[in-house]
Amino acid sequence: MNCPTCGLPSELCVCASIAKEGGQKITVKTVRRKFGSPTTVIEGIDKSSDIKSIARQMKEKLACGGTVKGNTVELMGDHRRKVKEILVSLGFSAESIEIRAQIE
Repeated sequence: MNCPTCGLPSELCVCASIAKEGGQKITVKTVRRKFGSPTTVIEGIDKSSDIKSIARQMKEKLACGGTVKGNTVELMGDHRRKVKEILVSLGFSAESIEIRAQIE
């Protein structure tokens, strides 16, 4: 099976790793939802990355619930401190990840 982006066989395709290292800017912030519960929102993950797989791995490592809405990952709870470490372990560059300090 060939990659739809570059046309190379799936075993040789490096599109996902290039997208992770590229010029994308990932923003991590916490917002208050209904009844005051905090939700961590991760925005800016490139479409070529498997966002559902990334969300599943983050939910497993953080032991929380969450969902994917468009190009954002929403995790139940305030996980701003741990998310950057997990994203770096998944192959994203640390310089492209911005952690917002305030709850919006």
